[in-house]
Amino acid sequence: MEWITQNRPLIAMLFSIIALLALIMRGRMHPFPALLIAGIAAALGAGLAPPEAIAAVAKGMGGTLGAIAAVIGLGAMFGILVEHGGGITALAHFVTRSSGPRLTRWMLGLVGVIVAIPVFFDVAFIILFPLVLAFSRRFGLPPLAFGLPLLAGLAGAHAFIPPTPGPVAVAEQLGVDLGWVMLFGVIACVPAAIIGGPVYVRFALKSGWLPEGNALDLMQSDEPSTEFDSGLGKTALALVLLPLTLIICGALVDVIGVPEGLSRTIIVALGEPVIALLISCGAAFLAMRPANPEKRTALRQAIEKSLEPVGVVLLVTGAGGAFKQVLVDTGAGQALADATLSFGITPILCGFLIALLLRIAQGSATAAMITAASLTYPIALAADLSQPQLALVAVAIAGGATAFSHVNDSGFWLINRYFGLTTSETLLCWTISSSLTGVTGFLVALLLSPFV
Repeated sequence: MEWITQNRPLIAMLFSIIALLALIMRGRMHPFPALLIAGIAAALGAGLAPPEAIAAVAKGMGGTLGAIAAVIGLGAMFGILVEHGGGITALAHFVTRSSGPRLTRWMLGLVGVIVAIPVFFDVAFIILFPLVLAFSRRFGLPPLAFGLPLLAGLAGAHAFIPPTPGPVAVAEQLGVDLGWVMLFGVIACVPAAIIGGPVYVRFALKSGWLPEGNALDLMQSDEPSTEFDSGLGKTALALVLLPLTLIICGALVDVIGVPEGLSRTIIVALGEPVIALLISCGAAFLAMRPANPEKRTALRQAIEKSLEPVGVVLLVTGAGGAFKQVLVDTGAGQALADATLSFGITPILCGFLIALLLRIAQGSATAAMITAASLTYPIALAADLSQPQLALVAVAIAGGATAFSHVNDSGFWLINRYFGLTTSETLLCWTISSSLTGVTGFLVALLLSPFV
């Protein structure tokens, strides 16, 4: 009984996590109320009075949303500004022009990485799917031979590189500068997309296990159109790289050794995520603004529509912040950190494993990242990690949340239906590809950790 009393917060936390998974998996409850219920239950179970429990939840939710709401909202607007003017399709054509089948697979992986930075995973896939079919017809190969490299790039960038919601939320939960997460996210994403995409496809083609499928026929011709604006593609590429460059430069002023003065002040100011994204949105609007009044109205409506899914993401993120605050206020997080570190499990490994288990259990990569960051935060805090080390923990969490996409993931069924696959075929190709992408990203973080 004494042991139970001493470890009451930790026990309450473990039971609340079990309840969280049961609510999402068995009860089919949305992650937002499920996280709130689990957080309040953990607080009450740990011994907090009801008013204190609600105060902890409100503090965690408000603090988290106050820091990232503008970033996620501006990121969504930026994506629709680039996409609505035809920039995404033009960029894809620009990068993949005049390529043979092998080089095209590599280029599509690069397209996936670039496009997923401003555009959500499923939206980018739907936009670019006709291009995948066109290359399949041109080169006489299964659509998956070109689809998997694109998907690996999309999934990798969506998980590893801000301003997509998952890594932004993880950075806030862990208290790490977004610029460091961007830098290491890019470093991890490139090999992850290569291994999970073109490298895996080459092996699968040689082994003869890449299914033909019965893809949705969305093509109006047998060849990819050569009628596209290469200037628009270059503009879209520059726009996508603009916020990345500004934010990473702002994070590296100390590493580069920029002296105190006006130049440093300007670089730091421009590197603030909100300012960088505001500048990028303005540049995208000027570059992509339609001249036709009707098209301007359509763009305004598209921007408003793009903010609708952001509300759901923000609610889940805020609930994840509330759960983290409960762990801090009850002492359960510290108890978990002490137990984990006593077994010699590093924060990087712990973050990856927690995110992977949550991903397997409930499917959503973003929800897995947010919850894993909440649980990993006290462990990282106890280990007294530097900003670069915390960024690698964020990358490891993203890797765990990317791996093992299966039947409880909505993206799994999107790919299943578009490529016309059976469930077993989708498991064989996409689940393996996503797992290779996530595990490779984690291994990059693990290999870099001794040097930062």
